[in-house]
Amino acid sequence: MSMQWIGTLMPWFIPLSLFVAAITNERRASWGLARGVTLVGFMLAVFLGIAISFDWVSLSDDRRWTVASDASLIVLGLVTFIGFINIGYSRSYMSGNSEDEKRYLRWLLVTLGSVAIVITTNHMLVLAFGWLAITLSLHRLLIFYPNRQRAVLAAYKKYIFARIAEACLLGAVLILYYEHDTWFISEIYSNVQAADVLSNWDKFAALLLALAALIKCAQLPLHGWLIQVVEAPTPVSALLHAGIINLGGYLLIVFAPLIVMSDVAQWMLLIVGGITTVLAALVMMTRASVKVRLAWSTMSQMGLMMVECALGLFELALLHLIAHSCYKAYAFLNSGSEVEASMKRRLAQSETPKAKDWTIAGLISIGLVAGLAVAMQVPEPYSPWLLFAIALTLLVAERRGRSWTAGLPEIIGLAAFLLIVYSIQKSSLSFFVENLPTSVGWAGDLWIAFLLMLFMAGYILLRYYQHLPWMAKVRRAFYAGFYLDELVTRLNLRIYPTRLPVRFKPKKLQVPKEELYH
Repeated sequence: MSMQWIGTLMPWFIPLSLFVAAITNERRASWGLARGVTLVGFMLAVFLGIAISFDWVSLSDDRRWTVASDASLIVLGLVTFIGFINIGYSRSYMSGNSEDEKRYLRWLLVTLGSVAIVITTNHMLVLAFGWLAITLSLHRLLIFYPNRQRAVLAAYKKYIFARIAEACLLGAVLILYYEHDTWFISEIYSNVQAADVLSNWDKFAALLLALAALIKCAQLPLHGWLIQVVEAPTPVSALLHAGIINLGGYLLIVFAPLIVMSDVAQWMLLIVGGITTVLAALVMMTRASVKVRLAWSTMSQMGLMMVECALGLFELALLHLIAHSCYKAYAFLNSGSEVEASMKRRLAQSETPKAKDWTIAGLISIGLVAGLAVAMQVPEPYSPWLLFAIALTLLVAERRGRSWTAGLPEIIGLAAFLLIVYSIQKSSLSFFVENLPTSVGWAGDLWIAFLLMLFMAGYILLRYYQHLPWMAKVRRAFYAGFYLDELVTRLNLRIYPTRLPVRFKPKKLQVPKEELYH
């Protein structure tokens, strides 16, 4: 068999092996086999990525039956790695009931296999089928405890929103087939790149793809289900936040040439994603529950990924996808120990930065970022670098407001190190995906810069001025998420009502009346 066929068949072996492993769980939970399959899948994805980079293995010259993009191999390796870690954690987490173990592992492997199909396929209909399969299999995991009202309500809302996202995706797929007479993403990729402008139908398809990505990533106001699915088992939350919700960003990366040529799609991503990024990050500051804070953080990070794609920064979006997946998997699987760490941070003595500290931190951060931008001749847009400057400003200004204390030289060295590491990681991904020019120009860049400055102001007010009387109402509004989810939930139940499970209260003691008089 030629190396070309090996490069073509290897990606498809991974989802098929996951489905086969799911079938073997009829008699007992095959945890060892499940871990072995995901580990082999991870090793194959890494090997294939390295082999293609060094031209040891070539994909098919036709490219129709291979992965849609070189970035797909990175995402495939990421998903199998997270699946391997998740299954190992789940083995201990779910131990005790053999029937629950079998049911859980079966749907977990089906979900991972469906995600792998979406990543490996180059056929748009298969992509839409895999997207639907993810929703249906994940739904079984989200209602794994069917007697929990919040879990069932969250899964119900997600089920409705998922149908809308799938309708948008299917509509985009059919429109693209009608316009380009092909089902293959790579051929549409080439056709769009060769065209000077998009047709009206192509623009409409780009809009539907952007809308599907926004709904998939739980952007405002369709976000409530993501906050409430923390009622599901912890490894399910880790899988959802680390591997599945990122598929909205992956969809935009795969259809990058189409997105950057549609003004409407870009501005919708900039407006909805930008507002979600800021509001979700500020709401997160008001919450006490670790899992709920992580859920709001995911919303904010996904919004930022939407913004990066709208600005044409696809290598940054891919880096963001990888970093967010690894961090969220670790954070959810260690959420128990995070409770103790969070309490220690709150009880630690902190020193409020003075105006002098903010000024020095701002000047240092801007100097570092601007110096690197000039040295590397960084092109537009500049708002992502402003975000990095804000992060460094907070790091330097709050060096005495954390559970640890660092001097100014040490913190400057740390900031410079983080900036260099970030730049190297971002540049290394240019081998797999490239940035593309967009039409939003300076207006889009200015819009995101404005939102980032609002975030900076909101962060300072919520963290250091919450004792002011007028801030009580502001904090209460942020804590409630501006009541957006309540409005959407009522609308859902009014249009498409459902019956929630009856809450059972085992702590309520039932005593017959005649016994009360003895």
